[in-house]
Amino acid sequence: MTQSEHPSTLLVTGATGTVGREVVAELLRRGHTVRALTRDPAAARFPEGVEAVGGDLSAPETLESALEGVTGLHLITFDGGAFAPLETGPRILELARAAGVRRVTVLNGGGDTPVEDAVRAGGIPWTVLMPVEFMGNTHEWADGVRTADEVRAPFAGRLSALVHEADIGAVAAVALTEDGHEEQAYVITGPQVLTLRERVRVLADARGRDIRLVELSEDEALEEWTAAGADEATIAFLLDVYKNTPLVGRTVSGTVEKVTGRPARSFDAWAREHADAFRA
Repeated sequence: MTQSEHPSTLLVTGATGTVGREVVAELLRRGHTVRALTRDPAAARFPEGVEAVGGDLSAPETLESALEGVTGLHLITFDGGAFAPLETGPRILELARAAGVRRVTVLNGGGDTPVEDAVRAGGIPWTVLMPVEFMGNTHEWADGVRTADEVRAPFAGRLSALVHEADIGAVAAVALTEDGHEEQAYVITGPQVLTLRERVRVLADARGRDIRLVELSEDEALEEWTAAGADEATIAFLLDVYKNTPLVGRTVSGTVEKVTGRPARSFDAWAREHADAFRA
């Protein structure tokens, strides 16, 4: 795979999100000119050298100036505020073609979405990023760990090949700037499959203090999620993926090493990076 010979300006949408920030950081590290799209550029905080630009994917006409001179475009499929699938994919791709965009990556949001469908049919070389469970989801345990040294969760034996968000950003950066990734749908995982019990042990080692795992029954989990304000659709999704994790979510893909040339980051590395969030 060869680095593009053309000067490249890359536009990252969803740039303040968990993955978007990692795409921005990796592109910047690789020496590219990066524009970060956000609804409120004045309030956004990005690394030095990143150009924050205003725009809203639900209102595609606001993207025209942000797309000027852009060679690569990273897209998300959901509205960042309402978390509803964006319906504006065809118009976004029309504007991208008119601007001369040569590569597009899209972060799969689970299932078919109008933006991903438009990307696949849009006439610009594309790469779909399909990450499994984020290591960053572990932050959901932080309050309980800090205050009570415990994790309360169901299905303690469930398996996950959870992925470090920085590795998603790294795969996106390569796909946006190098040849050989056109019309690929990359399943992105970490380097190992862990049970929830194993994740708790790794996190305890990283923070230097034991953590109790309180395994909830399904009914107890439903009660706690409801009390926390989760709606019925979210609860149904959590039950499905936790109780019946699909094979793709518990199988190491090897994509990170294949695409970036280096091994995927481990959960141990993630836990040590974020250990302070789990200390009182």
